[in-house]
Amino acid sequence: MPQRKVYHVTPAPDGGWQVKAEDAQRASSLHDTKDEAVARARELAKGQEPSQVIVHKLDGTFQTEYTYGDDPNPPVG
Repeated sequence: MPQRKVYHVTPAPDGGWQVKAEDAQRASSLHDTKDEAVARARELAKGQEPSQVIVHKLDGTFQTEYTYGDDPNPPVG
């Protein structure tokens, strides 16, 4: 089963918001608003199932997540 692709929506270093795949060196896309970044991340994730979008707050802490497709690492038990 393929490993889950994870995208993070975080504040961009130079302002605005970025979408960045986990373990990527550079952002996949940059956006003026958080809503635009979340929409783009969800679009990318839907095309990469199994996948997940993790949205962070302005201070970098966790806000919410969206998961698409079957979880490649289901809980045991």
